[in-house]
Amino acid sequence: MQTLETIIAFIIIFGALVFFHELGHLVFAKRAGILCREFAIGFGPKVFTYKKKETVYTIRLLPLGGYVRMAGEDAENIELKPGYRVGLMFDNDENVTKIILNNKDKYPDIRLVEVEVIDLDHKLILTGYEEGEEDTLKTFTINKEAVIVENGVENQIAPFDRQFASKSLGHRFLTIVAGPAMNFVLAFVIFVLIGLFQGVVVDEAKLGELTPDGSAVNAGLKSGDVIQSIEGTEVSTWGDVQESIQKNPGQEIEFVVDRDGKTLEVPVVPQEVEREGKKIGIIGVYPPVEKAPIKAIQYGFTETYFWTKQIFIILGDLVTGGFTIDSLSGPVGIYKSTEEVAKQGLFTLMKWAGLLSINLGIMNLLPLPALDGGRLLFFVVEFLRGKPIDRQKEGMVHFIGFALLMLLMIVVTWNDIQRFFL
Repeated sequence: MQTLETIIAFIIIFGALVFFHELGHLVFAKRAGILCREFAIGFGPKVFTYKKKETVYTIRLLPLGGYVRMAGEDAENIELKPGYRVGLMFDNDENVTKIILNNKDKYPDIRLVEVEVIDLDHKLILTGYEEGEEDTLKTFTINKEAVIVENGVENQIAPFDRQFASKSLGHRFLTIVAGPAMNFVLAFVIFVLIGLFQGVVVDEAKLGELTPDGSAVNAGLKSGDVIQSIEGTEVSTWGDVQESIQKNPGQEIEFVVDRDGKTLEVPVVPQEVEREGKKIGIIGVYPPVEKAPIKAIQYGFTETYFWTKQIFIILGDLVTGGFTIDSLSGPVGIYKSTEEVAKQGLFTLMKWAGLLSINLGIMNLLPLPALDGGRLLFFVVEFLRGKPIDRQKEGMVHFIGFALLMLLMIVVTWNDIQRFFL
């Protein structure tokens, strides 16, 4: 049962991180007028497909990533050349709406044309000889949203002004950076939700939730008690309370508390435990929390900033040799960590999701080929040069980078398997 819950938690968390990352790309690509052919979560064979307007939304078998397939980013599989015999369908204005490549007998209303010239990028025209009128060269205007049909599958054409490369440097930059940015936004929202529903720790000398078997409950303390002093020493913050408890393991100490306007003296014996090689006292009480929208928003900002800084520190250690490749985790390591975190409750699992979202955002911003950061680096070079780098050369760099990343993923995954299963 625990394994099933871990699998579900892993798929939901990883799927959400990828979904919001790719959603950032999709939203800004559409705002820039780029034709987005597919919005995919996962890789491999399709499990679910839904088409809305010009974009196909798919869920694929392997939930290890995702992508937005934008027009002009990949080579089109369909190629039309002079001499091809195609079927054309028209709208009321005599503009071509469908170009049928094969199985033409299934379309009784088409007009057959032998192609002489076709321009699907700029002029949007098809010039050729129509069947029955072979002596006359005709030119047909193609609708900007026309589709090419092959084996019954429709593929919308992408005029140059709908392709990624046609957009301004600013639009392309925003489209790419929006993916990682959405991961930071998602982490912020997760931390805000934690703050709203679990509460935000406040540094007050006040008891929060008590554990059912702790010394505090046994001594008669209650959640909400305001602590005035411990062993005759006044306390004003939760840090003061924690320090007084921890330095008195196994020894009776007197709490003076305010409960509903009454002052009570309550003797408590902290339980002795060992933490990091030291013996300290605990009484089974959580710090006080406050559930307020302003506090939750502040908590969202502070947690996002804190974990972003921590991840950059770890990356710095990796570069300087203080953090080895054996310490990295891939999907297997993340799965095992999710299994442990899930045992600690929903809010701990949510915090883990927020941390992973920040991590995904930062990793994608690294200036490495095949990652969003690598593409942003090419945009910076384009800005400095005043013109884009040759697309074939850039594509080769990204291909090599992707191959190296896949190799790294295999190494990290093998290390995870050895660590957890062998």
